[in-house]
Amino acid sequence: MKRICVYCGSNRGNKPAYADAARELGGVLVRHELELVYGGADKGLMGVIADAVLEQGGKVHGVIPKMLTEKEIAHQGLTELHVVASMHERKTMMAALSDGFIAMPGGFGTLEEIIEIVTWGQLRFHDKPCGLLNTAGYFDKLVGYFEHANAEAFLRDENRDMLLVDADPAALIRRFERYTAPHVEKWTA
Repeated sequence: MKRICVYCGSNRGNKPAYADAARELGGVLVRHELELVYGGADKGLMGVIADAVLEQGGKVHGVIPKMLTEKEIAHQGLTELHVVASMHERKTMMAALSDGFIAMPGGFGTLEEIIEIVTWGQLRFHDKPCGLLNTAGYFDKLVGYFEHANAEAFLRDENRDMLLVDADPAALIRRFERYTAPHVEKWTA
């Protein structure tokens, strides 16, 4: 692994633990010599993790649609900032640049991004690890939904287990390093 994509909020949320976790994950990435790929903004948790990686000497690759450069305010101090035409181009480029994907607390955009990329893994479009950094139990109800979908036979065990969940950034990265994608087709009975 060389680069990890982190999806997270363009807001900080209402708990200091979220920003603390972003800074901690940034440090873990640098210590593991992993570069950060993220949405390119300098606001919210996005800005916190980018700044943490940069302050510790790491590399940060931002990808932001032109229409969001003023709304989310593009981070001007990155190793590399890609300004693209659309959200679809953003997600495609982030996926191509990355060797793994982590979602931190965020809103609809964060949820949509991690669900899409783990779905791509389920469909075997990639074999990269995907995970949730479950800071302060933020994703507990989402994980409960996945358990429900599994119990109702809409989500196979192997596919549910593709999304790694951990509250500790270092432990999550260690799990990424050991990850092997399942070799079962989604449609196999």
